[in-house]
Amino acid sequence: MKKIIELKNVSKAFDGETVLDNINLDIYDNEFLTLLGPSGCGKTTTLRLIGGFETPDQGDVIFMGEKINDVPPHKRNVNTVFQRYALFPHLNVFDNVAFPLKERGLPKAEIEEKVNEMLSLVALSSFAKRSVTKLSGGQQQRVAIARALVGQPKVLLLDEPLAALDLKLRKDMQQELKKIQKATGITFVFVTHDQEEALSMSDTVVVMSEGKIQQIGTPIDIYNEPENAFVADFIGESNILDGVMLEDYKVRFSGRTFKCVDFGFEKKESVDVVIRPEDVDIVPEQEDLLSGVVTSVTFMGVNYEIIVDIKGFKWMIQTTDFVDVDEHISLKIDPDAIHVMHKSEYSGLYGDYSSFSNEFDELEEIDESEDGE
Repeated sequence: MKKIIELKNVSKAFDGETVLDNINLDIYDNEFLTLLGPSGCGKTTTLRLIGGFETPDQGDVIFMGEKINDVPPHKRNVNTVFQRYALFPHLNVFDNVAFPLKERGLPKAEIEEKVNEMLSLVALSSFAKRSVTKLSGGQQQRVAIARALVGQPKVLLLDEPLAALDLKLRKDMQQELKKIQKATGITFVFVTHDQEEALSMSDTVVVMSEGKIQQIGTPIDIYNEPENAFVADFIGESNILDGVMLEDYKVRFSGRTFKCVDFGFEKKESVDVVIRPEDVDIVPEQEDLLSGVVTSVTFMGVNYEIIVDIKGFKWMIQTTDFVDVDEHISLKIDPDAIHVMHKSEYSGLYGDYSSFSNEFDELEEIDESEDGE
């Protein structure tokens, strides 16, 4: 694939506080790339550097082989859809989408053709003459996307554009955005703190924390092969345990030795062990397996989320099988369910579910949506 954007050794600070710390990133033609991370990790600043709304303190932003550090936004072949759509309330849908073409002085017939093509793409052809103030949030977002795409930019930047939508509409728009990206062939760079959103939409996910890129990969790679405890914890649910890699394909944790599929570690190297909640089977209590007592059972509709106390470590298990609180059970863990990682600066910061609560998760999501960057 053809490389469109390169960020080379880019750093950025505000008021003496480092927001981006020497990041390197390549973005390719016709790619849907998502910058994912918690509030304050640097993802929006990265987007603004690409868009020309900020300039790097160090390093270079390269666009199709040319350095563009000081090129203003309107001279870059890049458009941006912000969280607030910034539509013109005194213009109807057609005229909002047509605005950038009129500014360029294109002929009326060409403007009409391009705008109608964009409105068809975002399924708003019948809304052309409607005031944007009479549209729903999702419809307004489609107008903003059509306006950003009508000039056929090489890259479209999207800064948490779904954050203000309700859950069902948000999921619908995730599919619509992916469909639009494939139909246009334009590179999309999308910012979100929502892990499910990133995994469901993206060709490539860039996980960020504290101004650094933690991992770049496909959604499947990021989920199944996290590189450190931060990524494992941030992407989905994870049981993260201290372990020792005894030798290739053999790891010890929780007082027992397990076969695994990992290799290439030093003998007796201290490691982090990740086991996803859905990869564990609950079975009747057996002496040769990890065993513990159920402390919490939550029905989630499709499955149960079960917290199991094993020697003081609170495991989360996701299963369709019901067990009751205070029941003694064992865990069956296959070798390919065990993922071994090198220790990192994030080791020890994440682990069990001693304080797990759906309510805490919901509060964190509210904080994320209100904070911004």
